[in-house]
Amino acid sequence: MNSHRIEARPTTLVGAQVVTASSPRGFARHTHDQFGIGLVDRGAQTSASGRGQVDVIAGDLITVNPGEVHDGLPVDDRGRSWRMIYIDPVVMDALTGSVGEFAFPARRDPALAESFRRLFRSVSDPSCRLAAEAELVMLRVALDDRRVQRLKPARVSHAIQALQDDPARSLTLAELSDMTGLSRFHFLRSFALATGLTPHAFRVQARLHLARRLIMTGQPLAAVAAEAGFADQSHLTRLFARSYGMTPGHFARNFVQDRGRQSRG
Repeated sequence: MNSHRIEARPTTLVGAQVVTASSPRGFARHTHDQFGIGLVDRGAQTSASGRGQVDVIAGDLITVNPGEVHDGLPVDDRGRSWRMIYIDPVVMDALTGSVGEFAFPARRDPALAESFRRLFRSVSDPSCRLAAEAELVMLRVALDDRRVQRLKPARVSHAIQALQDDPARSLTLAELSDMTGLSRFHFLRSFALATGLTPHAFRVQARLHLARRLIMTGQPLAAVAAEAGFADQSHLTRLFARSYGMTPGHFARNFVQDRGRQSRG
């Protein structure tokens, strides 16, 4: 059986990170607060995403939208290997002038796969920032000209925004439903339709997104856990590893080491 290995590091593009992974493990339902573009290098995976069932094999390009609920399971005990580039929405929009989300969760196209490989090499090379920006624009356009905008029912948008703006705040179900003017039952139903998650699960994901950003600033993990609203560092570690396949400490070490190499280069 293959070992579990996931590494994350910054890139030449501010607001973008790369992840390289090889694992026989499954990943529970989770979200990212960034756009993700990736390539399956080995093996195969099945995933339930906000855009339906997704089955991919080596050579397939994969995408994920901000806030999209998804999981991931290998098709056999040999596991799979993949690479991802995660890009902040503001960076993606600034570079590509685009608004909306990827319509297709996976594409089987050798030309797109090669375009991704060029982008991955560029964002990993400090001397290739301009090339990286150009490759990202070209790949984004080639991936899908027919992007879609996920609509959030207006009556729950205030509750969604409140959870995103202050994930550490412990808002109750009553407080959230009061923001919408809906009964608790109708609020829960509308919220799930808009996000694919319960309010509690959405808040956990928002806290994980915040924790990830704080870790990248170099803050101690205990302070990150407290500021992001987790009960303690072990609580953060457990949920972080369940969603991202690595502990917060491993993620932090990857970032510190790679930034050190980039600054020396």
